Amino acid sequence: MENQNKWKKFIGYYKPYKKLFFADMFCALVAAGITLVLPLIVRYITSTVVYEESSVALKTIIGLAFVMLFLVVVECACNYFITSFGHIMGSKMETDMRTEIFNHYQKLSFRFYDDQKVGQLMSRVTNDLFEISELFHHGPEDIVISIIKFIGSFIILLNIHVGLAICAFAMLPVMFFYAYHFNGKLKRAYKKNRARIADINAQIEDSLSGVRVVKSFGNEEIEKEKFDKGNQAFLESKKNSYMCMGGYHAGLGAFTTLITIIVVVAGGIFLTQGSLKVSDFVAFIMYISTFTEPVKKLINFTEQFQNGISGYERFIEMLAVEPDITDRKDAKDVGTLQGEITFNNVGFAYNQTGDKVLEHLNLSIKEGEYVALVGSSGAGKTTLCSLIPRFYEVNEGEILIDNIPIKEMTLKSLRRNIGIVQQDVYLFAGTIMDNIRYGKPDATEEEVYMAAKNANAHEFIMSLPEGYETDIGQRGVKLSGGQKQRLSLARVFLKNPSILIFDEATSALDNESEKIVQQSLERLAKDRTTIVIAHRLSTIRNAGRIVVLTEDGIAEQGNHNQLLENNGVYAKLYNMQFQTNE
Repeated sequence: MENQNKWKKFIGYYKPYKKLFFADMFCALVAAGITLVLPLIVRYITSTVVYEESSVALKTIIGLAFVMLFLVVVECACNYFITSFGHIMGSKMETDMRTEIFNHYQKLSFRFYDDQKVGQLMSRVTNDLFEISELFHHGPEDIVISIIKFIGSFIILLNIHVGLAICAFAMLPVMFFYAYHFNGKLKRAYKKNRARIADINAQIEDSLSGVRVVKSFGNEEIEKEKFDKGNQAFLESKKNSYMCMGGYHAGLGAFTTLITIIVVVAGGIFLTQGSLKVSDFVAFIMYISTFTEPVKKLINFTEQFQNGISGYERFIEMLAVEPDITDRKDAKDVGTLQGEITFNNVGFAYNQTGDKVLEHLNLSIKEGEYVALVGSSGAGKTTLCSLIPRFYEVNEGEILIDNIPIKEMTLKSLRRNIGIVQQDVYLFAGTIMDNIRYGKPDATEEEVYMAAKNANAHEFIMSLPEGYETDIGQRGVKLSGGQKQRLSLARVFLKNPSILIFDEATSALDNESEKIVQQSLERLAKDRTTIVIAHRLSTIRNAGRIVVLTEDGIAEQGNHNQLLENNGVYAKLYNMQFQTNE
């Protein structure tokens, strides 16, 4: 049943382009038919016309020449349509599939991406889909042309000479058995190739994304060695597939040549016995090429089919990955939230069998409250904040905002109310205007300018040669850390959310940049529910409440002075950091 659904889905991609598909098939039928008709005309000329009166024969031959010329023009037009518009149809279907898998990627949660390599995901969107599109286009037309030519030539050959036709067909069962034997080997080989090229893409993406780290450590040779290892593994898998392909092509090519030899030898015998005319023998020889051509096309199609199906199966495998975080059927758009957050007995682990990062956690944050989360690495600070916008799903308990369980909200409306500023800022390739406007795609230029001013970014932006239209490069490589952080803040200012999450937003900045960004953070946090994950404890002295997380949960909470007086975990962390700074 699963296999049936897979093929039903495959055929479904033709539906939007059925007119183009049937036109392509019609042209394939016409082109195949013309191929069958031309040898018949030659046979008619050699068997009948040449024996007529010379003047009549000449007129007939000239007339038939124009007929054949017309058929060649029609065949050329059909082949043009098949090659151009057939490929366009395949490309359109490829585009539809690329859209489908990209949209599916958008639905998958952080938990999925934690276990994936970007290069491998990209390979499914590029290499695999190209092979599928080639199959979409060439598959049906190759099958139609091959069947028409094979059946047509089969019938015509039988009508020309039954004995000679039987001799030609004698090799077919052996050929099909040979093809079936190699078919399974090719399928396994091409599937392995798809996996290997995905690994290479992942390795290249990883190396190029971290090229600055590579060069800073002088580890170019290590990267070359890693790439060479993956490249050689791909070469080995390609060698295996080419060995299979070589055996497949060579064997079937030999069989088609054997058929021709058998026909020539048998035809010679029938000629000497007087049971075969020379004109029929000439026509038979011409049809043998038409008869064996579908077999050769089948050779190419089998290779293409295995490539395409291997890619399609990987495509289906990806689409079969169910998003683990989705909207409930009764989920509501909650509009603008006030920002009161409640954790009720929340437990979470990144893996079902792994140790819990959070367990029986209870925490209430009032509307508009400024709360700082502190604790050692691995205590669950970032995890706690990732659960609020449902980047991950809690394993037990529940989280509420304004007394509404977040699972009852649509993901879009929930995340619309949350602004996140992270330590590792991600900026998209493009202009400064594009990146700030990402917070509100329909924002006016005036709104973008105001957001930049609030984030203390307007001044440095205007100092750039092209101002807001400056191209910042891949991931904002042309900007400093502080500049990138201010752009990310401007993006959140423009979004204007009810809840803010600052994930160690200033820990990687120098003192001057930190001071500027800190001013922007405080301006942004005004009258909003704010959660700050703090690395430098000096930056959260003025927080309304500090929550100290340990591996055992919430160890203590209170303001800066209260926690110092308690002389607990926070006091130890603060004193340790203070002594280190000294």
